[in-house]
Amino acid sequence: MEQSDKTARQLFEHVQANPTRKRFGFGKVPALINIDLQKAYTCVGEFATAYETDPKQLDYVNQLAEVFRSKGFPVVWTYVAYMESGEDCGVWGTRTNTPDSLQNIKVGSRRAEFDDRLVIDRKRDIIINKRMASTFFETNLGSIFTYHGVDTCVVTGGSTSGCVRATVVDSLQRSFRTIVPIECVADKHESPHFANLYDMMLKYADVLTISETLDQLSKVQGKGSAA
Repeated sequence: MEQSDKTARQLFEHVQANPTRKRFGFGKVPALINIDLQKAYTCVGEFATAYETDPKQLDYVNQLAEVFRSKGFPVVWTYVAYMESGEDCGVWGTRTNTPDSLQNIKVGSRRAEFDDRLVIDRKRDIIINKRMASTFFETNLGSIFTYHGVDTCVVTGGSTSGCVRATVVDSLQRSFRTIVPIECVADKHESPHFANLYDMMLKYADVLTISETLDQLSKVQGKGSAA
């Protein structure tokens, strides 16, 4: 095993400044997947499970969503919420049982609500109640993307080391080009955040700044645009 005295942030910043992998780039039909931007994870000071990395994260997510809609591309919002019994959380919900535990985010609860700062088009956008880490796991997302002819996934939300990473890996395994805008993902702790950005950049995704992401997105023709 190669050893280093660098922090996870320093390792990420080094590989970011010295890329060794060709980028996947955008294809023709990207989709935006916004993962679990719900109050349980965004309302810092109200819920112990909440976290913030970039204070403008939700502003950037809203900006991306607006551009995706303007081009006719899918915008997906996921949230986790469970039955009163918590049984649909499966064995994942057996590790702890406190008011802050995952399986105790109940359907219809405040913890399950999307953050009020988000701009969600509830008539057009796709809203998915997922139960496990990956957005693709046992949801209808795959068939929706087949319908739209999606070939690229832009992934935002949280946590970087959990549901974002799981979705990114699943996205790549389904042969989607995968993009992660750095400022649009967040985690509870710095080290897992940057360690997973590092890992995703080397293996699974283009990890870009929000500026780079928007610039690349601007070059993708919208649905129905003239060739």
